Amino acid sequence: MKPDQSSPVEEAGRFGTTRWSIVLLSAQSQAPGSKDALTELCGLYWFPLYAFVRRRGYSPADSLDLVQGFFLHLLDRKALAEVDPRKGKFRSFLLASMKNYLSNEADRARCLKRGGSVEFVPLDSRMPRNFWRSSRLIF
Repeated sequence: MKPDQSSPVEEAGRFGTTRWSIVLLSAQSQAPGSKDALTELCGLYWFPLYAFVRRRGYSPADSLDLVQGFFLHLLDRKALAEVDPRKGKFRSFLLASMKNYLSNEADRARCLKRGGSVEFVPLDSRMPRNFWRSSRLIF
């Protein structure tokens, strides 16, 4: 392949020109046509975001889950309402948001569960009564 040519997968992984009318309409959940616009928006940006996550080393299955979770995150937080063409490129917004989302998900995965670093010692009720007094445990 020549250096100036790219493969179909590379092309599909690139962000296309932003169609601001779709972006802005999809942010207005009550507007007529907003659901169709949101569907189109997700379709346009799903694979470039998936490719971005894969390039960061995640497995195909994890990447699918992360991209789906990211879109849900955007919808739950109504983040598309904050987008404005005067603030910058939409792809920059998406990539920054995705990086933050991946960072939060990685933190959540590394988080110790409640009591995760504590070793539990079973208390045996058959121990002598003076054991509890001598060990200076306060209950």
